[in-house]
Amino acid sequence: ITPASMMIVFLGITIGTIMTMSSSNWLMAWIGLELNMLAILPIISKPKTTRASEATTKYFLTQAIASAMMLLSSTMNAWQTGNWSILELKNKFSTTIMALSLMMKMGAAPIHFWLPEVLQGTTLQTALLITTWQKIAPITLMYMISNNIQPTILVSAGILSMIIGGLGGINQTQLRKMMAYSSINNLGWTITIMAFFPNMALMNIFTYIIMTTPIFLTMTNMSTKTLQNLSTTWTTSMTMTLSIALLMLSTSGLPPFTGFMPKMLILNELISQKLTTLATLAI
Repeated sequence: ITPASMMIVFLGITIGTIMTMSSSNWLMAWIGLELNMLAILPIISKPKTTRASEATTKYFLTQAIASAMMLLSSTMNAWQTGNWSILELKNKFSTTIMALSLMMKMGAAPIHFWLPEVLQGTTLQTALLITTWQKIAPITLMYMISNNIQPTILVSAGILSMIIGGLGGINQTQLRKMMAYSSINNLGWTITIMAFFPNMALMNIFTYIIMTTPIFLTMTNMSTKTLQNLSTTWTTSMTMTLSIALLMLSTSGLPPFTGFMPKMLILNELISQKLTTLATLAI
């Protein structure tokens, strides 16, 4: 890919996300997401391997299905209310479909299956882009409609994401798959609190992005893709290995690291909402 085409691709990714975040109309938000999706496909397929082609196809199909669900939901709502405004999503059925489509776009459980596979088939830099920047637009839309989504749906998906993300990462030796399950787990926390305190959900996801970015950049710098690679880097670069270990502990939410702060605030909010059982499950 030439520098000029790469610039056009990154411009498409940036403009698509900004368009979705700043729109008040479902059609403009959908166009932004489509532009974003089409722009990232050449980046995923850049390594000329079978795995990269497979990852590109899986990413395209899941995002296309999610976009179709978005259009169906917004069209049904517009049919009933005569309004395409994002904040006017009043129809319960439309809201449920929209919530599921946004979860599918982010890679949250129960529609998470594509995320570990896509990340495994791409480079570390592309994996960083998918787990951070690509989540901003769907999270923003979910934040905007959070008052209309039934809390039961969000909490169920959130708890499921936490469990799958936690258990799925245990059985992995590939670092990209581990980071994918870490992303699913973190989305679980974000979606669960979105039902009660949307601002805290935004704080949680941005804290996650700030912590994940240096992990991927360090792994890229050290050319580590498996746990075995990571265990042998101690002899060559002690500082890098120590940094990545501390960053991973922070991402997992271990006190006294940064990652513990949003999780503690989320648990505190769940307990204050009389959801003690839910808070215990989250722990």
